[in-house]
Amino acid sequence: MLTPIFGAAVALRRRLWRFGLLRQRHPGVPVVIIGNLVAGGSGKTPLVVAVTKRLRAAGWTPGIASRGHGRKAAGTPRWVEVGMDATLCGDEPLLLAQATGAKVRVDRDRHAAACALAAAGCDIVICDDGLQHYRLARDVEIEVQDARRRYGNGLMLPAGPLREPLERAADCALRVVNHGVDGVADVPLSTAAALGEWPMQLSVGQVQPLAGGRPLPLAAYAGQRVHAMAGIGEPERFFAMLRDAGIAVVPHAFPDHHAYAAEDFDFGSPLPVLMTDKDAVKCMAFADARMHRVPVEAVLPEAFWAALLARLPARTT
Repeated sequence: MLTPIFGAAVALRRRLWRFGLLRQRHPGVPVVIIGNLVAGGSGKTPLVVAVTKRLRAAGWTPGIASRGHGRKAAGTPRWVEVGMDATLCGDEPLLLAQATGAKVRVDRDRHAAACALAAAGCDIVICDDGLQHYRLARDVEIEVQDARRRYGNGLMLPAGPLREPLERAADCALRVVNHGVDGVADVPLSTAAALGEWPMQLSVGQVQPLAGGRPLPLAAYAGQRVHAMAGIGEPERFFAMLRDAGIAVVPHAFPDHHAYAAEDFDFGSPLPVLMTDKDAVKCMAFADARMHRVPVEAVLPEAFWAALLARLPARTT
């Protein structure tokens, strides 16, 4: 019953922007939007990190604009500083700042965030989760999909997972499909490229103790029993990755953007605790020897990077 109402509201909003009744604004530097049509986790954060690093390697000075979901004083724009309290800026922006070293600005108004980044010396803006934020004019849109879920039942919220109708995907210049750690692309790369669809895999890095100590490969935990924490859009993806590595997982799923407290770790057993990077940035203040983060890095074909760079305007010096 609610799905037709939601769909009609989305369609009306899109028409208002498409026909100029609501005006888009451009910050004066190129804008790359990374987002999805499906509600929930799809792998945007590792892709934002990878895009930021690759653009810097290509000579750009990228900045990242984000809303900062789950933060206090959500209406207050803020620069994200490495080591700051995640409740002030949001977990994903803090992770992005730590992982990339780029300037990160959180603001409900993504156009205002992009303008602040441009004024601060960034010559390109990467907007995290901004496909539906039409006020910000964009040069390139990248849609991210989870390879297992894709578009689910193809219906819009709340009957299905879609934020916008399926045809919206055709507006995106590039579509990235997240196959996870051990996933294999279901179509050849040449076919995917012809469809504008690019496979992404996640490479697992060394497991890092939050309280300091020697990092270890994930394989070192094979055969062990661990507590696994995940407050992300798709916790099961993280748990499955650990199980596939031969780890006996005691899963603890929390809502996306959950604000952790020390009491959340009162499990009554001294087992190691493995968590995502996104969870770890919210636990540093009370980290102990049990807690470890499992970093992942997005890996994409070189042809994807060539396709992205080809869609950007020439850099000005």
